[in-house]
Amino acid sequence: MTVGPHARVSLVLTGQIGACICHLKRRTMQQIPQRHMYLLKNVNKQCITFQHLNFLKHMYIVQLNRNLNQQVKPKPESRAPVFLEKTSSSQAKTVVHEIRSISLPNLPLSKISNPKKVKELETTSTVESLGGMGTESKDEKQWKEMKLQLDDLPGILARLSKIKLTALVVSTASAGFVLAPVPFDLYCFLLTSLGTGLASCAANAINQFFEVPFDSNMTRTKNRPLVRGQISPLLAVSFATCCAVPGIALLTWGVNPLTGILGAFNIFLYTCCYTPMKRISIANTWVGAFVGAIPPIMGWTAATGSLDAGALLLGGILYSWQFPHFNALSWGLREDYSRGGYCMMSVTHPAMCKRVALRHCLALIGLSVIAPILKVTTWTFPIISLPINLYISYLGFRFYKNSDRVSSRKLFFCSLWHLPLLLLLMLTCKQSLVGENDKWELKS
Repeated sequence: MTVGPHARVSLVLTGQIGACICHLKRRTMQQIPQRHMYLLKNVNKQCITFQHLNFLKHMYIVQLNRNLNQQVKPKPESRAPVFLEKTSSSQAKTVVHEIRSISLPNLPLSKISNPKKVKELETTSTVESLGGMGTESKDEKQWKEMKLQLDDLPGILARLSKIKLTALVVSTASAGFVLAPVPFDLYCFLLTSLGTGLASCAANAINQFFEVPFDSNMTRTKNRPLVRGQISPLLAVSFATCCAVPGIALLTWGVNPLTGILGAFNIFLYTCCYTPMKRISIANTWVGAFVGAIPPIMGWTAATGSLDAGALLLGGILYSWQFPHFNALSWGLREDYSRGGYCMMSVTHPAMCKRVALRHCLALIGLSVIAPILKVTTWTFPIISLPINLYISYLGFRFYKNSDRVSSRKLFFCSLWHLPLLLLLMLTCKQSLVGENDKWELKS
């Protein structure tokens, strides 16, 4: 039987296909052990991965439950904020109830699993539920206008009148009265001291009244009575008026008109010239020094009734002393004066501030030498005052060279004891008096 060409082609293809199938079958049988081992390894690895996922799932559930428990439980008393100590137990329960109402399941899982986020959310909700207590209430207590109590009024008025500065002014006026070459009159001395003190209180109160907006920006002056609202502006002005009127009246009619005029002029100079100039020009320092030089002149005129060379000498000593005193003080308060908007030498002209302080330290030596020439003291005074004058000049030189806070503080604190000691030495070396034919003459 003959086979056609188509049948012959079919048989050839069938044989090739069968051979291929046999080859693939034989190759597959050879690779079965290797595939089984590979599958077993994968199965083992897959089992480890499943265990790891189960462990992570277990840890996630534990952490979630722990966070939820922390939300539900109230905070221990030891860790409670300070402002919760004053709240009652009912308020604390209300806060816990508000914390429970937070829907944590609705938040993303990343935020729930982070305990820091949850604690921040606790703090925020607690502060909001308490109505923003804490810092605001503290500021309100510190700066709001306070109710005036009669027990606090003397202390408030003492700070309003700058009682320490007033005491310094009265002491310098008293020194001028005692150093005058006339017999000591106790009645006139008391009237002069009282009138000068009242005038100083009035000037200081008016000064604080004008400077409230600027004092509130300075650390040194932000706790003054008018700035804190401890006293009303009307009461401050009334206090200044009640001090100025009787003070000038005592100096004018109780002592002499010249002393009263000097007292009224000093109030005007301090309140209407020095105070506004502090924000305009550095010349305010010289005007302020002139204000401080008038009280000893007032003491001298109260005792003698005249304005002579001895009075000008005492005024010159106080005038020169104030420059190392104030320039050293202002050097450490430059930042404060800048915030307050004051135009001070130490802020705008620091080199001049140091030069002027040193120059007037040296001027105190020369003024001490002039005192016996003008018959105010004996020649002993320049000699015994030379050590303290040299010491303050040395500190002024150190301040000029170093230009730091340490040297400025040393110069400032030296000025605090230098002036009282210098005036005391002048009193001990005062020219003695003898009466002849009802006239008083100086005797060396």
